[in-house]
Parts: sequence; structure tokens; C-alpha cells
Amino acid sequence: MTPQRKIIHVDMDAFYASVEQHDNPELRGKPIAVGGGQYGVVAAASYEARKFGVRSAMPGRLAQQKCPHLIVVKPRFQRYKEISLQIRNIFYEYTDLVEPLSLDEAYLDVTENKKGMESANNIAREIRTRIFEETGLTASAGISVNKFLAKVASDYNKPNGQKTIHPSQVLKFMEELPIEKFYGIGKVTANKMHEMHIFKGADLKKKTLEELVQLFGKSGSYYYQVVRGVHKSDVKPHRVQKSVGVEETFWENLLDEEAVFEQLKIISEDLESRLLKKEIKGKSLTLKIKYKDFTQYTRSTTQDTYFSGATEFFEMAKKLWQLRPFDKPVRLLGLSLSSLNTQEKKQVSVQLKIPFEEGYFSD
Repeated sequence: MTPQRKIIHVDMDAFYASVEQHDNPELRGKPIAVGGGQYGVVAAASYEARKFGVRSAMPGRLAQQKCPHLIVVKPRFQRYKEISLQIRNIFYEYTDLVEPLSLDEAYLDVTENKKGMESANNIAREIRTRIFEETGLTASAGISVNKFLAKVASDYNKPNGQKTIHPSQVLKFMEELPIEKFYGIGKVTANKMHEMHIFKGADLKKKTLEELVQLFGKSGSYYYQVVRGVHKSDVKPHRVQKSVGVEETFWENLLDEEAVFEQLKIISEDLESRLLKKEIKGKSLTLKIKYKDFTQYTRSTTQDTYFSGATEFFEMAKKLWQLRPFDKPVRLLGLSLSSLNTQEKKQVSVQLKIPFEEGYFSD
């Protein structure tokens, strides 16, 4: 018997925008963008806005050109974190093997689960129902034997749906999958593959490992494996944290140094608070600046001893600010700490291997 895992990828539907529509009924059914405005970038778009071509990471000006009646809403990240934690607590009722990717998505390994449920389909369906009942928000899910397939599947029946790729369907599914839908293949790589007449998984599968490595470097080995349904990455609930950061995108651009320092002080205090909660210290501090024209600049410094707290973060951040290359209105500031004491701790990874059973994905 070949060991098979049951992996679920849960992805909230237009999370930030859906939260805003849930909390403000007047926004429901309307095209909204969280973040954006004249100088900002869209953090999330409602499905009503997506019909007009509005997407996350799109400049606000372009979003409003595409959808003139777009409603721009200021982000409330604390509220999103609050609901994300609520959703995550639901996950933990089913399994401790939860790997959050962001506030709105996570992998769950339910090969063994706290409810003793045989069907991963039923677990995903029950989790989605619980999320809706407790938050009023919808989620989509993908279910399969590994993280790659679960991630791809979760995007198929959005919004508010789920898709299962059964072990017996994996090879056929991968052969028919359009190359641009492969998780990890971006627009540039997809275009390059199209030029080589690689349009679906079946086309990719014809290439040898040596050919793919020659064409795409280390990624070539990854493509060779996943197109054959092989993706051995475990759900990692206890990853060693390599950095901790706080950044803030401003509703109005900062136009002078006094305003920048005022915000850096607030960010320094937020960073200290986050570190204290996790009992984390670090030796490397990085200042991140994003300007009005979306150009980005970072500057880091490392010291022999751990930074002591907000005051030291702030004083060093001001010194790093003085090293910036030019003056422009600032739309984002961030501070992050790395070279953490967490890297001194050992991480233990346990891989579950459970024999395949007939009820693996049964409805």
C-alpha cells in the first residue's frame, strides 16, 4: 500500500473585501477595493469589482479607470487579523497540522484528525460551514494528496466551493491542467513555456528532467516532479521564524521628515509589542521605504548584540532613513528584525504515513 496523505487548502473568498461588506451592509453587492485611492495600491477587490478587471496589487488610479464607480475602503488590518485568528481556531478543532500562508489561507493535514472523520471532503465541507456560521464569510477549499494539488484545486470552484482531486485522478488532472494554472508558474514563465509549445501538463511531461533544469534551473526539477503528481513538502505547523516585521501603508502620502519620524516611532513600538508577545529578539534591523511612484528602497544594519526595544529601533531607523537615496513622498514604511534568537532553536518535523483506505476522499 502506498502511503497517502489527505491535504486541504482553505482559501477565503476575497477576504479583506468580504470583511468590509459583511461589517457594512451598505457595501454588499457593490464593487469595492480595499486600499488604493489615487496613489495607493489595491489590497483586495470584491467579486463585483473583479468583473471590471480590478485586481489586488493594481495601482488605485488604474482600478478607478477600469471601474469608475469603484468604492475605495481604507484597510483595517487589525480587524482582518481578528477574524483570521477566529478561522484558525476552527482549523485547530480538526488538526494541529495547520500551516498558515497568510491571513486568508492555510494548509491542513487531516490524514489523522481530531474528529476521527474518514472523508477529507466532509471535513472541508464542515470547516467551510463552520466558517460561514461563525463569521458570515465564505471560503473555498481544495482537497488532494499533497499541498500543490490542494492549492490548485481550491481555485477551481471559487467562490464558496470546493474541489477534490482523488489519487486515481491525479495524473490525468495534471496532464490536462493549463500551464498558467500551475502553482509556482508566473506569467513570465508561462509565456516562455507557450513559446516552447508547452500549453498543458501533458506538454510539460514530455520534457526530460535534464531539459527542464537546463531551461529553468532549479525550478525545472520542481516542474518535473509536480507534473507527475509528486510534491513531498509536508504541512509545516512549526516553522522557525526568520524575521518579524511591521509595515504601514498610509492613506495619505508622508510629505516631510517630521511625519516620517512620527510614523517610525509608532512602527517601532508596534514591532516591540509583537516581539515581546513572542519572546523574540534580533540583531539585524531593516528599514523599508516605498515612495509615491512605487519605487522601493531598503537599508539594513546588523549589530553584535540583540536590539533592546522600541527606543533602539527608532533611533536606528532614523539613521537608516538618513541614508535614503532621494526625496519623494512616502506611501509605506516598514521595520523588520532578523537574525533572531528563534534560529538557535531546533525544529522537529514529523511526517505522517497512513495507508490508503477506500474512504479516503469519499463523500
